Amino acid sequence: MSALQTRHCREQTVRLSDEEAAALLAELSDWQISDNRLHKLYRFKNYYATMAFVNLVAWIAHRENHHPDLHVSFNTCKVAYTTHSVGGLSENDFICAARIDAALAG
Repeated sequence: MSALQTRHCREQTVRLSDEEAAALLAELSDWQISDNRLHKLYRFKNYYATMAFVNLVAWIAHRENHHPDLHVSFNTCKVAYTTHSVGGLSENDFICAARIDAALAG
């Protein structure tokens, strides 16, 4: 289990350097960084499964008070994190990404 999964988001956070972000990215599977955003495209068998995933992400976002941008279609959902208050990526983005993947893994 990734150590990120066991952490909680912090109110006071700082922007990560490119090197720090790359190190945390290595702990995640299939996530990418572009334009100061951490993102991943999830694929599902149907719309119902996609919407169930959206609700899972909403639950995690509410619990951690850290909210991603979601782009939803019939059988895909792109999740994109950035920390607006620091103008880039923070550890909170990676924590939430790890929590989503852990929840899906079961």
